[in-house]
Amino acid sequence: MSMQEFEDIQSLWQSHTVEVNISSEEMLAQAKKEVNSIRTKSLLNIGGMVLSLLAFAALWLFFDFQSWTTHAGIGIIVCSIAIYTFILYRGYRLISQNDFTAHPNEFLSQLKLYQLNRFSLYHKLYWFYTIALSIAIILFFFEVLSYFSFWKQCVTVAFTFGWIIFCSTIFRKAVMNREKERIGLLIEKFERISAQFKETGH
Repeated sequence: MSMQEFEDIQSLWQSHTVEVNISSEEMLAQAKKEVNSIRTKSLLNIGGMVLSLLAFAALWLFFDFQSWTTHAGIGIIVCSIAIYTFILYRGYRLISQNDFTAHPNEFLSQLKLYQLNRFSLYHKLYWFYTIALSIAIILFFFEVLSYFSFWKQCVTVAFTFGWIIFCSTIFRKAVMNREKERIGLLIEKFERISAQFKETGH
């Protein structure tokens, strides 16, 4: 074995030792920081959905649309956003109600439920939302696009549905994989903390 290889192994062992020697309190502080980050992100998502809901509701109330298809389209959009916002809020409550230090087992079970909730959100519920939104936009476009020129109609339709396809495929998969890894590691970390607390008698 060369000197360089020995130093590399020694470095890896030292870094592993440092990780193992992290106290349960320090690990808990890191985990709580990650949970707070997830909570903040969830609140921002809910806030964005609420603003979208208010924007479409205002559009519905203050513009004099003539066609029933436009009213039906906006109605579907408002209902879809409201349902999706409620689902996001329900998921947020799963990780905001309990303190890990006071109720470790209950918090872990809630965190695992949150993981399942997010999985469902990015699969069946997401496609329900996307299909409902697509139908609503088609109904909405019947009247609105009649005021546009042919080329503006083509550009608007292509951009709108291109954006929906992009969000439903590439963007959705990237976010889903990132969240899956992040929440999975967080659950593992809290399980290790819980085990350390049991060993030390906390």
